[in-house]
Amino acid sequence: MTTLTTDYLKNSTEFEKIGIKVPTYDQAALQTATASHPRWVHFGGGNLFRAFHAAIAQRLIEAGELDSGIIVGETYDEQVVTDVYRPRNNRILRVITKENGDFDKELIASVAAAYFVNPSAAEDWAKMQAIFQAASLQVVTFSITEKGYNLKTPAGDLNQLTLNDIENGPAKPVGNMAGLVSLLLGRFKNGAQPLTLLSTDNFSQNGDRLKDSVLTIANGWLKNGFVDQAFLDYLQDKHQISFPLSMIDRITPNPAEKVGAQLKASGFDDADIIHTAKHTNIAAFTNSEASHYLVVEDEFPNGRPHFETAGVIMTNRATVNDADQMKVTTCLNPLHTALAIFGSVLGYHSIADEMQNQDLVALIKQIGYVEGLPVVTDPKVINPKAFIDQLITKRLPNPFMPDTPQRIATDTSQKMAIRYGVTIKQYLADENRDPVTLTFIPLTIAAWLRYLLGVNDDGEAFTPSPDPMMDYLQTQVAGLTYGSQTSPQNVHVNIKNLLSNESIFGVDLYAVGLGKKIEDDLAQMLTGQGAVAKTLATVLASDAQPVA
Repeated sequence: MTTLTTDYLKNSTEFEKIGIKVPTYDQAALQTATASHPRWVHFGGGNLFRAFHAAIAQRLIEAGELDSGIIVGETYDEQVVTDVYRPRNNRILRVITKENGDFDKELIASVAAAYFVNPSAAEDWAKMQAIFQAASLQVVTFSITEKGYNLKTPAGDLNQLTLNDIENGPAKPVGNMAGLVSLLLGRFKNGAQPLTLLSTDNFSQNGDRLKDSVLTIANGWLKNGFVDQAFLDYLQDKHQISFPLSMIDRITPNPAEKVGAQLKASGFDDADIIHTAKHTNIAAFTNSEASHYLVVEDEFPNGRPHFETAGVIMTNRATVNDADQMKVTTCLNPLHTALAIFGSVLGYHSIADEMQNQDLVALIKQIGYVEGLPVVTDPKVINPKAFIDQLITKRLPNPFMPDTPQRIATDTSQKMAIRYGVTIKQYLADENRDPVTLTFIPLTIAAWLRYLLGVNDDGEAFTPSPDPMMDYLQTQVAGLTYGSQTSPQNVHVNIKNLLSNESIFGVDLYAVGLGKKIEDDLAQMLTGQGAVAKTLATVLASDAQPVA
């Protein structure tokens, strides 16, 4: 049986027999070169990195555009390093799953080393300190999730971890951002070479958020006498330290059991999924979709590999913002959220299964093509309509992408203002459009209020996905009655405060003319079993517009 540690250069035919493409370069030589002149560090060694960033590096290495490998700095789970990377010589089997069931399999060997980046792991910490002091280091990328940048409580105050890190200084940082700033301080003290800090986490203005977190720690240390102003000047000089924006898009869920089973059946004997003590789900393989986008603001003061060779779109800040807004407010996230809400109420546990429901497909087509596209800003580097076409025909129906409506429905209160509020505001700003003409965005908002009751379309109780505002939200809808004809006045009294909440929706939904429409849709959805599906079908039959 073939494993990741099998010598892929000497035994390439062994891999070919089971359909695995192997690198053309010598990993040992790459590791030696990386030790001599590190170029690229990546924080966050999880599934997205393994499917996307590591493959970008492989393309660059094979094209002669990158002369050393990626160094992984895992910031959360030490077992990712000790149980996944190191036992397999830092290799990855990337499986691209297609909607027709085919797999493209490739051994990735671009990771030269992996470390647990925390002073509690003294040897790894010392090695990362040395890497950050190397003049050759050009870029540090991040996929640590939005939580990895967070320094504050829900009330907006610095959290206790951050306060402790600011109080204790750079010697023994605990949080991600304090650890990063400590490493940057080492670079500053050893030549103050330039460096790019590139967040590739999936949220808007990610580079600005990273910069703000870094400066928060650094200013705290300045105030407490651990650093001087020159270090702050270094961090704030874009010719020394840059924080580019990026837009990233690639659906990469946890490793799928059925993918692992097919790998084993084909003769690959390294397909067990590892469940760590910190609840990380990871494996020697990573399964991802074929579609992918990475748009990056081109600000690299110490130089960079020619990322374009690997399909990365390098551009200016405004274009990154436009690409991000296209995805988040029109072409992907609003459609995903609609499927999450309706799917949860209708009893689905797979996004791919939802795409077999023609009414749900028609719903997201109306939200994307009919209501969203007319007001989207075209970033030019990605065609918005083609993006939606690909999403609906290839990405969402992929049965090997084990994504669930329940996962996507998490924190929906934090998403409404972006997913739908932005489009409503664009209708307000366009003298030729009126938010009152919107139908399927308000229908989805009504479905969300119905979802908050925790009763599915069969009348059975379910637990809504976690949301920081859930207690408040459920209090607001507590007076609604399920299973009977509900008067419009009853609906209005119970949801008027919620629909007026601009902090949730970005607008007062009554002020823009959508409140009554949402109330009417919700009243229909409350009438009993099957009412949500029936309401969707009725509105589609009466109001759906042709889709080109």
